[in-house]
Amino acid sequence: MTLLLIVAHAPLATALKAVARHAFPESAEAIVTIDVDPGEQADGVEARIRSAVPAQAQALILCDALGATPCNAAQRLAQEHRVHIVAGVNVPMLWRALCYAQEPLAAQTQRALAGAIKGAVVVSSSALVHEQENRCDPQ
Repeated sequence: MTLLLIVAHAPLATALKAVARHAFPESAEAIVTIDVDPGEQADGVEARIRSAVPAQAQALILCDALGATPCNAAQRLAQEHRVHIVAGVNVPMLWRALCYAQEPLAAQTQRALAGAIKGAVVVSSSALVHEQENRCDPQ
């Protein structure tokens, strides 16, 4: 089975695990979380991730933002371990990763990504009007 690791700015990783426990109580305990504190350096985060991922394990690492410390630290493992990293973690991504945890790593990664993309939808037409009214116009 694939290790599921959430690496995000504090307290997002822990909060997402709590949300996972709500929907998938039997699976949530298998999630490993690393909350990155303000000012924490990538080297320290990398060491924490290395401690969480056994050498021969395969892992799906969900990070909050591409280019930020949690994702940068995780990317250092991608060259040495069998890990897939997906940035932009949200609740639909996490739930899909848990729902398809028995699939091979590549398939689970694609399912998680699809959950993130399909989970972001406009649910009200008034939201579009509100966005247009408050849009910053650079001109």
